[in-house]
Amino acid sequence: MKLTSAAKKIEDGIEETLTYMDFPSQHWTRIRTNNTIERLNREIKRRTRAIGAFPDGQSALMLVCAIRIKNTWREK
Repeated sequence: MKLTSAAKKIEDGIEETLTYMDFPSQHWTRIRTNNTIERLNREIKRRTRAIGAFPDGQSALMLVCAIRIKNTWREK
């Protein structure tokens, strides 16, 4: 697997990611997502579609990090 470190990070943080499931299922969508996250995900999706194919996982990660940094500066 090319992205073993990314997979390890996901595995290490899976319990924190799924804590919303401790609540009743009716509340899951409101707890696990919000407009800020959705807006960020839409921006990442838009940018990655414009590029098409990435030469490697590192370049895709760099794009996502750049988008996140840009949005962080915008929020302040």
